[in-house]
Amino acid sequence: MASSEPHKRWTLQGATALVTGGIRGIGHAVVEELAGFGATVHTCSRNDSELRECLARWRALGFNVSGSICDLTSRSDRENLMKEVSSAFNGKLNILVNNVGTNIRKPTVEYAAKEFSLLVNTNFESAYHMCQIAHPLLKASGRAA
Repeated sequence: MASSEPHKRWTLQGATALVTGGIRGIGHAVVEELAGFGATVHTCSRNDSELRECLARWRALGFNVSGSICDLTSRSDRENLMKEVSSAFNGKLNILVNNVGTNIRKPTVEYAAKEFSLLVNTNFESAYHMCQIAHPLLKASGRAA
């Protein structure tokens, strides 16, 4: 009979994960689930104080989570984030969760060019670029997702 406790059925012990935007909402839940299953997780946020609060709470829960400040709309910030992750995880990454996204709460036809550019940069370009620069680390892990 299969155990009803997920931690007894499978584990992520030894796996590494990067979750962008992991201090709020879905990203926060993903960080906690991955860490709860034993993964070593790195997350990022633009908000230093909220990041520090989350990291302290996760440490108190016994989760192995690190974090850094990163504005994923910035190409150089994304590249620096991946360098930090590569260094922390010895050049290997098993799981990449591109969670960062934004929305403008008004009809699409009313977006100014600058607003549309922000959406594309945040929601699409950042995810694509993160996949590109994470690929060597994911490949090096031999068991990436």
